[in-house]
Amino acid sequence: MLNETLFTSLAQARVVLGCWRADYNDARPHSRLGWKTPSEFAVTCQPRRDLALRYAEGSAPAPVATTTQPGKSNSRSELRIG
Repeated sequence: MLNETLFTSLAQARVVLGCWRADYNDARPHSRLGWKTPSEFAVTCQPRRDLALRYAEGSAPAPVATTTQPGKSNSRSELRIG
């Protein structure tokens, strides 16, 4: 349905997409969800924490080099001109 729709305005697109989303999540049952709607299934499933959320410091790797503090100079990290 949506791939055949030519939206003439952003407001029209928002209305049509809102109706589609409501139909998809609240009205149509899905076979992979045991013939429940996504909204019904969401109530029954247990949320699981993502692995990235388990680490207090975050999931990004540690920096290779340390950053200098504002107002402090590090003669080894400064460029020499000339």
